[in-house]
Amino acid sequence: MGNLPNPRHMLIILFFSSVLRSSFSFSSALFSPPDNLLVDCGSSYSTGLNDRRIFLPDFNGDSVRLISDEPSFAVAAKNNLVLEDETYAPLYRTARVFTGSSSYVFRINNKGTHIVRLHFYPFSNSDQDLSSAQFHVVASGFVLLRNFTASANLSSSVKEFIIRVEVDELTISFVPSTFLSLAFVNAIEVISAPADLIRDTGRLVQPNNVETFNGLSNQVLETLFRVNVGGPKVTPFNDTLWRTWSPDNAFFHSNFSTKTVYFSGRIMYQKYGASREVAPDNVYNTARVLVANSSDLISRMTWSFPVNQGYRYLVRMHLCDIASLALNELYFSVYINGYLAYEDFDISAATSHYLASPYYVDFVVDAGSSGILSVSIGPSTFGESSIVNGILNGLEILKINNSVRSFDMELPIAFLVHRSTEGALTAAFRSLICWFAFVLLIVSGFMSIWRWGIQPRNHITWSPLSMNAQESQITKADQF
Repeated sequence: MGNLPNPRHMLIILFFSSVLRSSFSFSSALFSPPDNLLVDCGSSYSTGLNDRRIFLPDFNGDSVRLISDEPSFAVAAKNNLVLEDETYAPLYRTARVFTGSSSYVFRINNKGTHIVRLHFYPFSNSDQDLSSAQFHVVASGFVLLRNFTASANLSSSVKEFIIRVEVDELTISFVPSTFLSLAFVNAIEVISAPADLIRDTGRLVQPNNVETFNGLSNQVLETLFRVNVGGPKVTPFNDTLWRTWSPDNAFFHSNFSTKTVYFSGRIMYQKYGASREVAPDNVYNTARVLVANSSDLISRMTWSFPVNQGYRYLVRMHLCDIASLALNELYFSVYINGYLAYEDFDISAATSHYLASPYYVDFVVDAGSSGILSVSIGPSTFGESSIVNGILNGLEILKINNSVRSFDMELPIAFLVHRSTEGALTAAFRSLICWFAFVLLIVSGFMSIWRWGIQPRNHITWSPLSMNAQESQITKADQF
């Protein structure tokens, strides 16, 4: 019979095992945001999704209030919905429609960064055609959307923003663009973000140098693209912040040798590295790599995204070395819009010398005149012995608000609201004048009829022709 293991040795092994688990799995617990306000607008009952979340009706006054100067009403789709993505289909059966400026007020329990998602699906029925609605959306003094019109081809649209809230309430307002227009929304999410989601500093990439950008956490951001590089689509069900990550095929292009890799082992999350809330396992366990036979320094793998000129963008690169066989082998350089953004990046040093440990880098860049934002990975002179010359696991492109606190205009919010109000007042004034003229016409007609009815009439007296008239006079009269 074999010797039994020493109990003291077993305790030591268990202790170190628990330490390792706490070091690398601290973020494995399901994220529970302090503020998790989910509203199914226009619905009269709660709605459940496949990701196990429950959206409540918008008349629930506990944490959400609806304030409206003009009437609003709920509408429901009468036909079956035809959607390419069924993730949010249960939310798109109803909507809240606004005829004037209206606001949802959300009670905030945990001040700080929040994720705000606005859902739009322009269904039509015999009563309303939501695809004709045109409106603005304003939150915390920022213009999120201007003259927004949901797609007329009946495709759903989710607009995501990251907003720092330092007060007890967050107000999201919907303002019709004109007096005759409408506004609508199908669902709203307001979710507390983890503290490490948006850090305060990034690398500001300029044509001739790279500087430190401060104050990033105080900016309002609009998510434009969220890409799982080298991997499949990631749905909200598999993301702790209920995000969607798209495959990179539509954005990727390279004339050099690349390949996709998949890692089936354990992602080693560290305390001061990227957490599962920054990006999930399904992003970090896939990647696209620049293979070693592309050691020429001009070789690149590139991703390109359409953007608006006149704005700055946050480019977040997600990195996890799941391709190297050993540490200190993988070095590469990063280029954004053709400018050198990070030279000879050492991923082993960044992750405290762990393989399969996630890390991310934030860059801030101005949009070029071409309207295309490009991100490229190229080889480093330090990586000659590596089997790969570059790697990328995920990409996020977020738009930063401009100097007048807007994402779609160069004029301040006061001007936008004034123009909308001015249009409404002008239309109302014209309607009032028409109504007054109509009433005046009716009154004038009534007075004319009344005056004609009380005036004395002039009677005409007819005299019969005298029978004694001379025949000669009658004969002369007949001669004319």
